[in-house]
Amino acid sequence: MTDGQKLERSILVTGCSSGIGLDAAHRLAARGWRVFATCRQEADCARLREGGLESFRLDYADEDSIEAAVATVTERTGGRLGALFNNGAFACPGAVEDLPRGALREIFETNLFGWHDLTRRVIPMMRANGAGRIVNCSSVLGFVGAKWRGAYVSTKFALEGLSDVLRQEMRGTGIEVVLIEPGPITSRFRANAVPHFEKWVDWENSARAEEYRGLLHRLYGTREKPDRFELPPSAVTEKLVHALESRRPRPRYHVTTPTKIAGLARRLLSTRLLDRVTAGS
Repeated sequence: MTDGQKLERSILVTGCSSGIGLDAAHRLAARGWRVFATCRQEADCARLREGGLESFRLDYADEDSIEAAVATVTERTGGRLGALFNNGAFACPGAVEDLPRGALREIFETNLFGWHDLTRRVIPMMRANGAGRIVNCSSVLGFVGAKWRGAYVSTKFALEGLSDVLRQEMRGTGIEVVLIEPGPITSRFRANAVPHFEKWVDWENSARAEEYRGLLHRLYGTREKPDRFELPPSAVTEKLVHALESRRPRPRYHVTTPTKIAGLARRLLSTRLLDRVTAGS
């Protein structure tokens, strides 16, 4: 930001029903930010309002809900929204060869097209104010692929490219564009992926049916303890705070040890060697 420009401490956060979004909403509010915490389901919004947050519905797959949410934020802030944290997303596990066109269409609507739509709608406010922060929650899977996660990986790779170009194009406007790239974070992400897997992947008739049988426990099994490198959602919020409050935020923030290792491997290893390293993931 240039002299005279001040970032308004108001932020629109998506995907606040649980996990990263819920933690970010509460912790930012505690730091004095005015938080607009949105969810796909009205029941979740009601629960957040009972907890003292300003909350209303926003579903990335529903253009009308995006338009209504931005109108609400514009009215409540007088057109002075300071920041956007794009967070809500889902996964559809399955081998790439088993993913029908509809599966990719559905996941891109939520994980990419909705993010883009929402971002475009808030940029004019930020331009008018001469300052703003757009923070996109990507993933380690936004720069390193992994088997069985092709649908999710493809949305995050696309998000990274779109965010990089937007960051370049926003130079000189006072609007900063930032990517946060978590690895394993405690959440309901895996459980939330089950309905999408069951809807789209006919694994029993797949050429990989035996491999699926060996992998189903990851989806349906109950974990007795967190993964070795798993961190709580607060680890993401910590990076988010830096992205929002530092005068010169980094273009990217890695969260968790696996993400940092993957970033290093991406830079140092050949594509074939990286494939071998990630083949067991």
